[in-house]
Amino acid sequence: MTGEADARVAVSAILVNWRQPDLTSAAVASLERQTGLAERGLDLAVVIVDNGSGDDSLALLRKRHPQHLVVDGGRNDGFGAGVNTGIRARPADVYVLLNNDAEAEPGFVAALVDELRGAEGAGTERRGAVTARILLAGTDPLLVNSTGNEMTRSGNGRDRDWLVPAADEHRPAGEVMGFSGGAAALDARALDDVGLFDESLFMYYEDTDLSWRLRRAGWSIRYSPDAVVRHAHAASSGTGSDVFRFSNERNRMLVALRHAPAPVALTAVARTAAGTLRALLAVARTPSPEHRADARRRLRSFGSALRLTPANLARRVRIDRAARVPRRAVAAFLVAD
Repeated sequence: MTGEADARVAVSAILVNWRQPDLTSAAVASLERQTGLAERGLDLAVVIVDNGSGDDSLALLRKRHPQHLVVDGGRNDGFGAGVNTGIRARPADVYVLLNNDAEAEPGFVAALVDELRGAEGAGTERRGAVTARILLAGTDPLLVNSTGNEMTRSGNGRDRDWLVPAADEHRPAGEVMGFSGGAAALDARALDDVGLFDESLFMYYEDTDLSWRLRRAGWSIRYSPDAVVRHAHAASSGTGSDVFRFSNERNRMLVALRHAPAPVALTAVARTAAGTLRALLAVARTPSPEHRADARRRLRSFGSALRLTPANLARRVRIDRAARVPRRAVAAFLVAD
């Protein structure tokens, strides 16, 4: 992003589709209704990445949105891989992320970029990301999905203000520990510095991982209450699905091992191990199909995390060596469970 106040700013809004072309088209339509772009010098391009849906999604999206770039991701390597494909397909100064099961209010993009660029020329702060105000679609009363990501002292990543009534949430713009990949803006210079999403995580915690990397490299992350979206939470994978639970359980432990203070990382490992043990004991007491399935999934997620632990500890060392900001400074954002 150029530092000249009157220069045009290239913005790529990236959406990742997997077998949900109707949801994706609704999200694209919300980006087409964005306001406040011209007066801010923002050139908005929409990039749709189909993550190897294997159905008619790719053809449908290309037919419906000929004015936008629709990229064939080839296969489903997860959310982070899809976003990375979109970033590489259309380089920009700012990348706006929007979940394909979310719809942005008209001033969403302008508010994100305003907050991202707010410190330009005004000091030493380097803003790497801005997270939006994400509301849960279809709830009555209206509830908050996220005002940014946070991590607890047991290594659990979660949405800040999850299920708080929207009428009671009045957080001003300001710093947060991490951004939500569901609706955020990322500065291209920050990504050039720390790298893109980690594709090995497949889905969930990839935004928490990138948030830690940004902060350790000296980039700040902020919240913009004026950038608003309505989100149908986990419409693609479902919070009760095996893929959701497997990814959450495994990646919580891996990201804590990479980034968190040692007591937090050890607690995350113990928590994952304890959940696996409880599932095995439940099978011993009541060998129902549900208990067996739960135990198998937990064994798979814990086993996968254990196999990847040496590589993640090595990554922890590399991050520490390159860091500009000590771990304890980022850990100051940790919250109670």
